[in-house]
Amino acid sequence: MGEIVLKAKMICKSYFSGEDKLKVLNNFSIDVKRKEIVTISGQSGSGKSTALNILGTLDKADSGKLEIMNQDIFKLAGEEISRMRNTDIGFMFQFHHLLPEFTALENVLIPSWINNNTSKTVYAKELFDFLGIYDKMNYLPSQLSGGERSRIALVRAIINRPNILFADEPTGNLDKKNAFKLIDLLCKINEEFSQTIILTTHNPDVALIGNQKYTLDNGCLIIKK
Repeated sequence: MGEIVLKAKMICKSYFSGEDKLKVLNNFSIDVKRKEIVTISGQSGSGKSTALNILGTLDKADSGKLEIMNQDIFKLAGEEISRMRNTDIGFMFQFHHLLPEFTALENVLIPSWINNNTSKTVYAKELFDFLGIYDKMNYLPSQLSGGERSRIALVRAIINRPNILFADEPTGNLDKKNAFKLIDLLCKINEEFSQTIILTTHNPDVALIGNQKYTLDNGCLIIKK
C-alpha cells in the first residue's frame, strides 16, 4: 500500500442564497496515495471546485475531517495552514492568474519568494526546459500563447516540490490540441517526479488519466469503474 497523503472523511458544505440552503458536498470522502493521479469529473455547478478548494485548504467545510500529510487541517491555526499551503500544496487553475508586469520566470519564482527561498532559479530553469518552454522565460504573459501560459502556471505550481498538486479544470480554457498537450505534461510530471495530482474536469476524456476516477453527482462522490 502506498503512503496516504490526503484523507477526507464525511466532508459537508452548503451555501445560502437568501433563505434557501444549497448543499454542495454531501459526506464527501476520499483517500489519496502518493504518486496517484486522482480525477474528479462532473458537470459545471456540481461542486468540483468547492471540493478542490476545501481539499486544498482554500475554503472551509461545514463539517467532516481533512488530513494532509497526517496533519488534521481543521485543527490548525491560520498561520499553520498558510505555511502548509506554501510548502506542501501546489495549485493550478483554469485561469492562470499570471501577473502581467512580471516575466514568465518571475511569475514562477513568486511562490518561492513567499517562502523566503531565493535559490530556486536553477530548478525553475530546469522545469522550463523539461516542459519545452526554456526560450520563453523572459517573455511577459501577454507575449505567450494560451498553451504556453498553461505551462508557466504548471511550473509555478510545482516549483516548491509540493506533496500534492491540485489542478482545477486546468484544460478548461484551452483548445483541444493544447488541452491534451497539457494532460500529457501532467502525466509526464507524475511519472518523472512521482507527483501526486488531484484534478477536476468536466471533460470525460481528461478524466481517463486518473489512477482513481470519481464523478461528483448531487454532492456525492462516486467511484468510476
